[in-house]
This record gives sequence, C-alpha cells and structure tokens, in this order.
Amino acid sequence: MASSGDAAGVVVPRNFRLLEELERGEKGIGDGTVSYGMDDADDIYMRSWTGTIIGPHNTVHEGRIYQLKLFCDKDYPDRPPTVRFHSRINMTCVNPETGLVDQRKFNLLSNWRREYTMENILIQLKKEMATSHNRKLVQPPEGTFY
Repeated sequence: MASSGDAAGVVVPRNFRLLEELERGEKGIGDGTVSYGMDDADDIYMRSWTGTIIGPHNTVHEGRIYQLKLFCDKDYPDRPPTVRFHSRINMTCVNPETGLVDQRKFNLLSNWRREYTMENILIQLKKEMATSHNRKLVQPPEGTFY
C-alpha cells in the first residue's frame, strides 16, 4: 500500500491512512515506551485515539506513564490532530489548565506535514520531555489528571 508521502504523488484516503496507523500502533512501536490505539472501537470515523508515553530516562518524567487523547478531525492528515494530555504534566508546550498541547509551541504541530503520524507526535513529545527546558520542571503528583 502506498504511503501518504509517496514520491509518485499518490494521496492515501483518510480512512486508509488511519487504518495503517491503527495497524502500526497495535504492533507496538520501537522500544515500547510509546504506544497508541483507538479510543472507541465503534467510532467508524476513527476520530478518537489514546496514546501513552513512558517518561524518558534521566528526567523528572522517568518511569511515569502519561496518557494522552488525540482527536483526528475530518481534515486529518492534512491538518494535525488535537493532542491533549489526560495525565497532568508540566511542559512548556502544554496548557497547564487543560493539558492541551499548544500547536504554536510544539514544532511538529506548528509545521505539520501530511506524512506526519500520531506515532511521530508521541515520539516527539517524549523527546520534548528530555529537552533542557522540560527535563527538570517540577511535576504534578503522579496519577493526577486534567
């Protein structure tokens, strides 16, 4: 199956793209510290997704399990999904009141390209946790939610 960024210019329809992402998410990603899947198996439009990030080593996030909600509207993947932490977290790109990832402060979302995926978002958020301006920020108590 052609990928969304195929050099021949093939544009994969939204639902096929989301099915590809679902299949990849169900297989597991890399070292297992990032995962995602459908939030509601009955959602035929495949809009609501759940993501999980295990905090990176040598940071205040180490060993913490962060739950996120991703919402892929009808214009995904042409536009990025809405990304919101369900688990409370203190990061420079996350609204401290709502858990919403601010697209203007998170480079992957502000410079969104159609070939980016939910996997890319989760991996990049994990990397963002390890940056110098986020790695030592005081965090809310573990197990608290927005």
